[in-house]
Amino acid sequence: MAPPPLLSLRDAAIGFGGPPLFAGLTLHIAKGDIACLVGRNGCGKSTLMKLIAGELELDAGERYAEPGLTVAYLAQEPAMTAGTRVFDWVSADIALGRPQETHPRHAVEAALSLFELDGGRDVAGLSGGEQRRAALAQVFVDPPDLLLLDEPTNHLDIATIQWLEGAVRKFRGAALVVSHDRTFLANVTNSILWLERGRLRRTGQGFGAFDDWCERVLDEEAREAQRLDSRLRDEARWLLRGVTARRRRNQGRLRKLEEMRAARAALLADTGRIRARIDDGEVRSKLVIEARDIAKRFGPEGADSGGTDTRTVVEGFSTRILRGDRIGIIGPNGAGKTTLLKMLIGELKPDSGHVRVGKALSLAYFDQERRLLDPKATLKSTLCESGGDLVRVGGSMRHVRGYLKDWLFDPREAEARVATLSGGQGNRLMLAKVLATPSDLLILDEPTNDLDMDTLDLLQGLLADYAGTLILVSHDRDFLDKTVSSTIVLEGDGRVKEYAGGYADYLVQRPDRPSGAAVPPAAPPGKGGTKTAPEAPAKSRPATRLSYKDRRALDLLPDEIAALEAEIAALEAELSDRGLYAADPGRFAQAAARLEAARTDLSAAEDRWLILETRREEAEAAQRNRGGAAGATAA
Repeated sequence: MAPPPLLSLRDAAIGFGGPPLFAGLTLHIAKGDIACLVGRNGCGKSTLMKLIAGELELDAGERYAEPGLTVAYLAQEPAMTAGTRVFDWVSADIALGRPQETHPRHAVEAALSLFELDGGRDVAGLSGGEQRRAALAQVFVDPPDLLLLDEPTNHLDIATIQWLEGAVRKFRGAALVVSHDRTFLANVTNSILWLERGRLRRTGQGFGAFDDWCERVLDEEAREAQRLDSRLRDEARWLLRGVTARRRRNQGRLRKLEEMRAARAALLADTGRIRARIDDGEVRSKLVIEARDIAKRFGPEGADSGGTDTRTVVEGFSTRILRGDRIGIIGPNGAGKTTLLKMLIGELKPDSGHVRVGKALSLAYFDQERRLLDPKATLKSTLCESGGDLVRVGGSMRHVRGYLKDWLFDPREAEARVATLSGGQGNRLMLAKVLATPSDLLILDEPTNDLDMDTLDLLQGLLADYAGTLILVSHDRDFLDKTVSSTIVLEGDGRVKEYAGGYADYLVQRPDRPSGAAVPPAAPPGKGGTKTAPEAPAKSRPATRLSYKDRRALDLLPDEIAALEAEIAALEAELSDRGLYAADPGRFAQAAARLEAARTDLSAAEDRWLILETRREEAEAAQRNRGGAAGATAA
C-alpha cells in the first residue's frame, strides 16, 4: 500500500496574468520519494518548485500539506546579503513549518566543518562553489521532511557531488530535484516527473530509464495523433523524431569518441616513441600544446614563493595535445585547474619545465564568470558587435534572430537586455557568442552550469562537430564521458596525471582503486550514469536486411543532403548582402523563409540517414556474427 502524501497539488494552474504555464496539474509527494523534475527550458519547473515550497500562490486549484510538514527549498541562486557572516547565514532556519528562527550553535558548527567553511567570512566574498556549499549546509544542518533542490550540483567539485549523492540517498524524508547532471540524477532518484507542454507525467523509475520511457510515451502519442488533425500529428511526429534521432546521433558520436580515446591511449602509452615522432615536420604541424616536466608553486597568500609554506599545485607534469584532441580537466575546487590551464595556453609561466604552444593559434575562451557579457547590452548587439542583423557562424553569415533560435531563445528576445537573463540563459548566450568566434583552440571552463538538458544535448553535438582542439574544465561526469578523449586529473600535492578516456575510464585506471572494487555499470548512450566500456548498439528491432525502399533511400540521401547544404550556403550568401533588405524586402523575406525551411529539411534528411545507416550497420554486424557462428559450428 502506497504511503499517504506529504504534500499534494490538485488541479493546479498558474499563468502570471497570461496564458497558463499549466492547468489541471495534479501531483502527490510521499515519504521515500526521491524524484527528479525534468522538462524543457521555460516549461515551468522552477515555478512548480516554488508552488510546492509555498513561495507562490496558485491561480486555481489546491495545495495540501500534511500538518507540521517542514519544507526546505534550495534555490538555484540563494539570496546572500553582503555584510552577513557565513555562520549567521547558515544558522538561519529556512524550512517552512518549523517554529525556531535559528539552528543551535553546535549544529551550525558541525555543518560548517562538514562543508569546510569559515563561519567568520562575509558571504559576499565566497566563490560560486563556496556559496553552494553554504546553501547545502543551511539545508542539511537540520534536514526537513520535504527537500526541494534546484540545480544542487552547480559549482560543486566531483567529491562534494558524490557526498551529496550519498546524503540524498540516505535522506529519510522526500526530495524533489531539478538538475542537468544526468549522473547525479541516475544515482539518487527513484521516480521521474516530466513536465512537458503543460502536462505532468510520472513514472516509478529512476532517471536512468528516462530516455526509454520518454520515447515510449511519445511513440504512443504519435499513434494516438494519427486519429487527430494533421497539425497535432505533425507535432507528435516531430517530437518523437527529435528524441529518436538524438539517440541515434549520440551513438554515432560515441563510436567516434571511442576511436579518439584509443588513439589517445596509444599516445600516452608510448611516450618515448611519440617524442621521436613529434619532431617530424608533419606531426609538428599538428601540435597544439606540448608541456614537459612543468611545475608551479604558490606561497600562502597566492604569490610565488620559495619558502617553507609554499603550496605545490603542479609538479613534473608532461603532456602533448594535438589538433582535434578533446581534453578534460578535473580536480577539487581550489586544486589549481585554472592555474594548469593558464600554463598550458601560455598565459602563466611555469616555475620549471617548458611549455610550447603551436604558432598562430586562434583561441576562443568561455569563462564561468561570463566576463564577455555586458549586462547593459542587448542579445542582438552582444552577437553582432559590428552592428547590423547578421552574425558570422562557421564561416557563413546567419541572421541573428535565427541564430538565437538555434540556442533556444525566442527570436523576439533579440532586443532584450543581458541583465534580464537567468543564469541558464546567460550561459547559453555566452556559449552562442564563444562558439561563433572562429577558433582552432576552444577553452570551456564549467560551461554546463545552469544549462538544461536540451541545451546540453545541443552543446554536445556542436562540440562533436567542432574541427579544432577542445580543453574542457567540468565537474559534470556524464558530459565528460560523452565529450572528451582524455582526462587530466589534479590529484593533490602537485600530482597531475592524464588518463585516456572520460571520467568513468579514469575511475577504472586510477592506481588507488581497490582491488575488486565495483566499477560503474555501462549505460546506453543518452542515459544517465557513467560508462566504462564501449556499448554495443542498442537493438530496438531485430537486425534484418534493409528493404529495397530503405536501401534506395540510403543511396539517395547523401546527394539530397549535399544539395540542401549547397542551397543553404547560397541563401546565406544572398542574405549576407546588407543592401538586399532595403532594395527588395519581399525577396529578403522569401529567402529567409526558404533558408529556415531548407535547414529543417536538412535536419530531417540527416536524421533519416542516421537511422538507416545505423540499421544497416546492425544488420551487417548480425550477418557477420551469424557467419562466424556457422563457421565455428562447422569446424
